[in-house]
Amino acid sequence: MILTWFWIPFTLFATLTQTFRNGVQRNLTGHIGTLAATYVRFLYGLPFALLFLVIVHFFSGDSLPVVSARAVIWFGLGGLAQIIATALMLAAMRQKSFVITIAYTKTEPVQIALYSLVFLHERVSFVLIFAIVLATLGVMAMSWPRAPIIGDNQPKALVRPVIYGLVSAAFFALAAVWFRFGILNLTGTGRFMAATTGLAIGLSCQSAMILAYTLLRDRPSLYRVFQMPKLAATAGVLGALASQLWFLGFALTSATNVRTLAMVEVLFAQIVSRQFFKQGTTRREKLGIALLMLGAGLVVWLGA
Repeated sequence: MILTWFWIPFTLFATLTQTFRNGVQRNLTGHIGTLAATYVRFLYGLPFALLFLVIVHFFSGDSLPVVSARAVIWFGLGGLAQIIATALMLAAMRQKSFVITIAYTKTEPVQIALYSLVFLHERVSFVLIFAIVLATLGVMAMSWPRAPIIGDNQPKALVRPVIYGLVSAAFFALAAVWFRFGILNLTGTGRFMAATTGLAIGLSCQSAMILAYTLLRDRPSLYRVFQMPKLAATAGVLGALASQLWFLGFALTSATNVRTLAMVEVLFAQIVSRQFFKQGTTRREKLGIALLMLGAGLVVWLGA
C-alpha cells in the first residue's frame, strides 16, 4: 500500500523542521535559560497541536479515536521522557557545538531497537542492525574531540556534554517507543487521525506536567517563558509541526526505522551551524556524516 511509503517524507520533513526548532531553542536558551527554553516548545506548541487536530478531523472526515486510560498513560510517559531529553540536549548545546550535540543524540536508534523489542516486541533484522551500527560509527567519528585534552578543567568540559547528549538520546528513544505504543492503543479511526490525536494528548500531558512543576518549584522559569513571545511562538509552531510529522511516521512504521532515518538531521544541523553559529566542519566530521547517510540510506531501502 502506497500509504506506508509516506513515513519517509514525513520523517525527512520532521527532521528539517526539528533542526530549525532546535536552533531557535538554542537562541532562546541564551536569553531565558535552559529550563524556560525547554518549556517553550511544549506550552507554545499545544495550541498548534489542537489546531492540527481540528484541520485533520475536518479534511479527513475521520471520527475521533477511542482514547483508553492505557493510551493516555503511554503518552504521558513519552511526554515526560521527551521533556527530560530536551532539557539535557539544550544543556549540552550550551557547552558543545550545535552539530556535535545533535550527533550525540543520534545514538538514539541503537537504544530504540532494544526498547522496541522490550515494549513492542518488534524484532530488528541483521541488515537494519548493520545500518544502525554504521550510522553510530558515524556519530562516534563526528563526536571525537577536535583537540587533545589539556589542563585540569578540560576533561570535565568535554565529558559533561557527552553524558548529557547520550542520556538525552536514551530518553528520546523511550519517548519515541512510548509514543508509538500510545498511537497503537488509539482505536476506531484512521492512522492520520490517531497520530494527530496522539500529538494533542501528548502535548496536553506535557503542558500539564510543566505547569504543575513550575507553579510549585520553578515560577521564575515560567515567567521567562513569556518574555520573548515571538521567538517562543516560532519554536512552538516548529515543534508542533515536527511532532505532528514524527507521530505520522510512528503510525506508519517502526520507531527504529523513523529515528534511524532521522539521523540526516546532522546534515541539516551542519547547514544551520554554518549559517547561524559560524561553526566549521572537520574532515573526520565529514566522514562521520557519510557513514550516517549510508546507514540512513539502508534504512530507507529496508523500510520501502
